[in-house]
Amino acid sequence: MLRIFLLLAAFAGFTGVALGAFAAHGLKARLSAEYLAVFQTGVHYQLVHALALFGVALLAAHLPGRLLAAAGSLFALGILLFSGSLYALTLSGIGKLGMITPLGGLAFLGGWLCLGLAAWRGA
Repeated sequence: MLRIFLLLAAFAGFTGVALGAFAAHGLKARLSAEYLAVFQTGVHYQLVHALALFGVALLAAHLPGRLLAAAGSLFALGILLFSGSLYALTLSGIGKLGMITPLGGLAFLGGWLCLGLAAWRGA
């Protein structure tokens, strides 16, 4: 579990920085200010939750448990659904993709809830 969550954290961090730079330099002239802000929101949440995945990986090394595994899995799912849907929405212009975004937000909330429960129970 430690290795998987560290790899996911590294991948999410790397791609988050790359996508942020891509938006700032490559998409600035192609997207409206509103869509650029939506894209940057996806980047922001991806980077925050890359750090959350890193924290879960470190905690899992010392306090393994199902709640920590669930937290890491939900953070990764949240990145995919929340940030991924925002990227797809802004790049494709298909507004219906925005219906996926709240599912990613729920995954993030579930991940934080699992992390809090793991802390409460001592993992």
